[in-house]
Amino acid sequence: MGQIAQQPAPAVGGVTNPAPPAEPERVNIVGAWVHRVTMDEAVDHIARALDAGKGGWVVTPNLDILHKLTHDKSFAKLVEPSSLRLADGMPLIWASKLSGNPLPERVAGSDLVWNICKRAARDNRSVYLLGGDEGIAEQAKTVLEEKYEGLRVVGTHCPPFGFEKNEQEMDKITSDLQRTDPDIVLVALGCPKQERLIEVLRHKMPSTWFLGIGISLSFVTGDVKRAPAWCRKIGLEWAHRLLQEPKRLAHRYLVIGIPFALKVLISSISTRIRGSSASP
Repeated sequence: MGQIAQQPAPAVGGVTNPAPPAEPERVNIVGAWVHRVTMDEAVDHIARALDAGKGGWVVTPNLDILHKLTHDKSFAKLVEPSSLRLADGMPLIWASKLSGNPLPERVAGSDLVWNICKRAARDNRSVYLLGGDEGIAEQAKTVLEEKYEGLRVVGTHCPPFGFEKNEQEMDKITSDLQRTDPDIVLVALGCPKQERLIEVLRHKMPSTWFLGIGISLSFVTGDVKRAPAWCRKIGLEWAHRLLQEPKRLAHRYLVIGIPFALKVLISSISTRIRGSSASP
C-alpha cells in the first residue's frame, strides 16, 4: 500500500504556509564559501523565506571580509550560521572563474539595499534601518520612501560608540526592534561589529531577516560617493573609496588587500590546474 503524502500544516486562519526556499549552491573560494546566486535570486530567496515565516542572515563578503573568513577563526565561526553569503567584490568573481567554478555575478550589499527595499514595497514588507553615522539612517529613510512608493520604514536608530559593551544600549536596540517588529533589518555598522550584533538579535527575532550592509546607507544618502558603474565593473571601486578616505583605508587596501587579492587569484588558478590534472 502506498504511503499518503504529508500535507503542509495550515497556518493561522487556515492559510497554508509555503515551504521555505532551499539553500542555494555553495561555491568555495580559498577555503571560504559563498552562494551561487544572482541579485534577483537573492532578493527572491529572502522574499520567499519571509512568506514561509522564516528569518535569516545575509553576509556580503568582499575581499576584506574574505580575508577575515580565511584568517580569523573566531570570525569564521561567528558567521558560519549565516543564511545567505553574497559575493560583494569583483576579486571573488574573478577567483571563481579562474578556479573553473564561476559565480554568475557580483551581488553587492550597496545594490542589495535598493533591490530589497523595492521588493519590500511591492510585498508590503516593513524595513528597519540600524546604524550609519548620526542622522544617516533617518536621511536614508526619507530617500528610500520617496523612491519606492508604499515602502514602510518602521524605525531607524544610530547606536552610540561602544554600544555593544553597554547593556542598556543593547536592551534599547532589542526593545525597539521587537516593538516595531520589522520583516527586514538593514544593519550598517561595518564588519565585524554588525555581524556580532546580528548574531545576538537573530535568536530573539527568528522571523526577521538581518542584512549586514556596511557603509551602504551613506551611499543611499550621498554622504559618501559611490564609484561610477564603469569603475565598479572593472573592480576598481576600492581605489575610488581610497581616494575619498585615504587615512582610514590605506592599510586595509594597500597593505592587506592587494597582496591578498593576488594570493586569492593565484590559488584559484592552482585549484583549476589541480582539478584538471586529477580528471580522468
